[in-house]
Amino acid sequence: MSGYLTTHVLDTARGCPAPGLLICLSRITDSGSVPLCERRTNADGRTDGPILTEADFAAGPYELLFHAGEYLRLMGVESGFLDLIPIRFSMTQAVHYHVPLLLSPYGYTTYRGS
Repeated sequence: MSGYLTTHVLDTARGCPAPGLLICLSRITDSGSVPLCERRTNADGRTDGPILTEADFAAGPYELLFHAGEYLRLMGVESGFLDLIPIRFSMTQAVHYHVPLLLSPYGYTTYRGS
């Protein structure tokens, strides 16, 4: 199995997937972050395919940047508390990594999923 990365976003305040949320993926290097791609979540709160494909996989540190503030404002939430949510992690093996975000207007959580 080759390595790849998926993600999804659940809006825990509304109890449903978070559609239309912008997610940016970067690889972290000694020189800084290198942007790799941008995707928006679909109606199921997922990107339409892996956010990092098997062909593009390389072991190392990465960052997913979730544009939560933009999404929350589109949903009519004007909390002004959360804006950009960076999640830095390392992928060390050529396997499937899944990094979801559980989001509410005043907090979030993540974990390594399956």
